[in-house]
Amino acid sequence: MRKIIPAFLLLIFIVSCKKNIKHKTLKNSNLTTYVDAFIGTGGHGHTYPGATVPFGMLQVSPVNGRSSWDWCSGYHYSDSIAVGFSHLSLSGTGIGDLADILFMPINKKVDLSFMPDSRDSISYKSSYSHKNEKSIPGYYQVFLEDHDVNVELTSTLRTAYHKYTFKENDTQSLVVDLGFGINWDKATKSSINVEDKYTISGYRYSTGWAKNQKVFFVAKFSKPIIDQELLSDKKVLEGNVVEGKKTAAQLFFKTDDNNELLVKVALSSVSIANAKDNLDTDEYKFNDVKIEANSTWNEALSKIKVETTVDSLKTIFYTAMYHSQLAPVTFSDKNGEFRKENDSIEVAKDYSAYSTLSLWDTFRAEQPLLTLLDPEKVSDIINTMLAYYETKKILPVWTLYGNETNTMTGYHSIPVIVEAYLKGIRGFDAERAYKAMKTTMMQNERGLELYKKYGYIPYNLLDESVTISLEYAYDDWCVAQMAKALGKTEDYNYFLNRSKAYKHLFDAETGFMRGKSDDRKSWNVPFDPKYSNHREHTDYTEGNAWQHSWFVPHNVENFIDLHGSDDVFTDRLEQLFTESSEITGSNTSADISGLIGQYAHGNEPSHHIAYMFNTANKPWRTQYWVRNILDTQYNTTPNGLSGNEDCGQMSAWYVLSSIGLYPMNPASTEYEIGSPIFDKSTISISKDKVFTIEAENVSSKNIYIQSATLNGQVFNQSSIAHKTILEGGTLHFVMGDTPNKSWGNNKNN
Repeated sequence: MRKIIPAFLLLIFIVSCKKNIKHKTLKNSNLTTYVDAFIGTGGHGHTYPGATVPFGMLQVSPVNGRSSWDWCSGYHYSDSIAVGFSHLSLSGTGIGDLADILFMPINKKVDLSFMPDSRDSISYKSSYSHKNEKSIPGYYQVFLEDHDVNVELTSTLRTAYHKYTFKENDTQSLVVDLGFGINWDKATKSSINVEDKYTISGYRYSTGWAKNQKVFFVAKFSKPIIDQELLSDKKVLEGNVVEGKKTAAQLFFKTDDNNELLVKVALSSVSIANAKDNLDTDEYKFNDVKIEANSTWNEALSKIKVETTVDSLKTIFYTAMYHSQLAPVTFSDKNGEFRKENDSIEVAKDYSAYSTLSLWDTFRAEQPLLTLLDPEKVSDIINTMLAYYETKKILPVWTLYGNETNTMTGYHSIPVIVEAYLKGIRGFDAERAYKAMKTTMMQNERGLELYKKYGYIPYNLLDESVTISLEYAYDDWCVAQMAKALGKTEDYNYFLNRSKAYKHLFDAETGFMRGKSDDRKSWNVPFDPKYSNHREHTDYTEGNAWQHSWFVPHNVENFIDLHGSDDVFTDRLEQLFTESSEITGSNTSADISGLIGQYAHGNEPSHHIAYMFNTANKPWRTQYWVRNILDTQYNTTPNGLSGNEDCGQMSAWYVLSSIGLYPMNPASTEYEIGSPIFDKSTISISKDKVFTIEAENVSSKNIYIQSATLNGQVFNQSSIAHKTILEGGTLHFVMGDTPNKSWGNNKNN
């Protein structure tokens, strides 16, 4: 017995250690290893591979120097030329701007007085190879072949870190070009000041998509500047300060036994003084910052943990989690100040201000995802939108660097606010927010005067009339829900009635939403549902009738009734996915991409459509088509996104759909259930509470839900409430390879 007892205890100790090791490994696993930041940098994804932290103020990233649609982020994977590294980048948009404050390390003296006509004539450009390029969350590296310089970049929330490693005994130099711009962006005024041998500062004013963009910067170097050349509008000037429309500088640093030059850069929309305040005061500990940035990303990615034996699915999922936490970006300085488009300086009190608000895209899935991942940030975003509202008493449409671009249709600040409030997020003034929503929807800009007069927007009075009318109808429904929650009955009835605008545009004969004249009866003819005419003389925004006829997320039941029956409705839905993918017209929209039939996953108006089968009592068809989209529209290559990433929306769709959920109507606070692809997904609700989604037997063939339980009780409905998820628990699905047509048919079960 004396020999048996120690052996038994030893066995218990070994097993216990193994359990602890396994738990520790799971807890501390580095999910950033699954992220491939080059996904989306090819095709029309328009993402960038540079260094940033979640929702960081800076996005320090390589710039190829080409002005073209697929270079909207400044970078495209097909390229092999770099002209520098900028500090502001857009993630996956369709319009090119930013790429401000360009730095380029080089090993020779160059002539900056020559103003190049194209990238080919830029004197400081360099070739590079993807074999000598690396990107992980919070870090980017590339070797510049023409200059024998290895460039490494990392970042904290408000400070970018550069590390340049030169060839031994080579000239160590840096070009700073504030005149450089891509696509629509053009410098209007800039300045560079060599403050001392370790510090430069300045500003760059520009116009483009953001009409009044003002970026102030400061940069500190680990080595002294030993020589310099400053230029203003092609002319070399004496002294330490230059101003002009386009300014540039070449700085030279001491060449010694240390081949490394370290740089810290901070920006501000307000002033150089604020940029200096934003600059980290720590020493140039590049590797420590790199490690911390990666750790920050790992924590952000860990908010949803998925389990599967298929590593490629983990790569797609965690890259999507990464992309969905790049924007919106921090905009307020450490002291809370930020600039608005009218040059007034706002102070964010008790919140952080954000910009890059791509609301036409992100209200659909990106913002709903944030209500799960970071509800406090949602409050900050809403407080920021309310600050922007004060400029013209209209809520934001698409805000870039504090500027309202008025790009895209609708006022989708509204569903973001209403969704948050109805989900219990209270970090903003609800009455102030309601007043802003009501005032916005009662003004007369952007077609609202026509919408109020006719109940829809006549096609002969405004382009894109169908899309605009449908989106205003949804915004109205959202205002109505907020009015109801706040006890404003008269407003509730008014906006609820306006939200029925879609009825005016539905043509029962064809089954499409169509442009209607101001005579209230004549359709726009001739009619071809596949016809696309990009942004001019069209009834639809970046699409056609096939893609835009389904936007009635707030009243799908009535929308089905307009078709006549569930079967007629679902037959037309099926035809959407099985129709030929031909797009007709001579000026078709490039945004129509990721086609499955006429369904266009590469653009946001299609994103909710596959989930509409649920309401028509055919949830197995939602399961089929959602899984088809997951399998065909995302992959692990640079072309792994089927359309513009659009500030996280394309990726947020994947994140939510892959775990089995989607907010078809975000402001309803309900998630439609699709087809989960992971064995297990765990959403972190709080430090001590999780919501787990299990998919027993799931595989590439077993895509259909056979049965389900919620916390051990039978669950037979095709949607689930946000509040249920917040309570924690386990939603368990049993999956199979054939549809169970009785599951999820009755949402009241």
